[in-house]
Amino acid sequence: MDDWRKNLIEDAEGIGELLARTKRIAVLGIRPEAQADKPAHATPKFLQDHGFTVLPVPTHGEQGSILGEPLSASVKDVPGEVDVVQVFLKPDDIDAHVDAMLAKKPHAVWFQLGIRNDAAAERLARAGIRVVQDHCMKVEWKKRHPDAR
Repeated sequence: MDDWRKNLIEDAEGIGELLARTKRIAVLGIRPEAQADKPAHATPKFLQDHGFTVLPVPTHGEQGSILGEPLSASVKDVPGEVDVVQVFLKPDDIDAHVDAMLAKKPHAVWFQLGIRNDAAAERLARAGIRVVQDHCMKVEWKKRHPDAR
């Protein structure tokens, strides 16, 4: 049965609905302030500046905090409920984190612009988790809020 495919969000309306319901974002692969020019820092900072709670899950051995928030070693260790796991990883690196995402049970997982992993997306979608692939959350949010800076 292909019922799981309804969890793959590819249309503007579905993306807009997801963004409208999102408050807490776990950012897998976030970069620290020293790399503020990288999308894996700039995008979460933008989202935080516009009212989202950003929950950092770095994958490069960072310590302490990022964007003033304590770090979690894994998505499954993020405290509280997670609306979206935003993924800044190479497609081949995503598979190592799928089990943790499944354990956390976020409402959705969002693979950033240029990132697709159809096998991981299918596993997540079959578990009832909505999935966006190859879209920038900042760009999509700005489309819906054109006056935002």
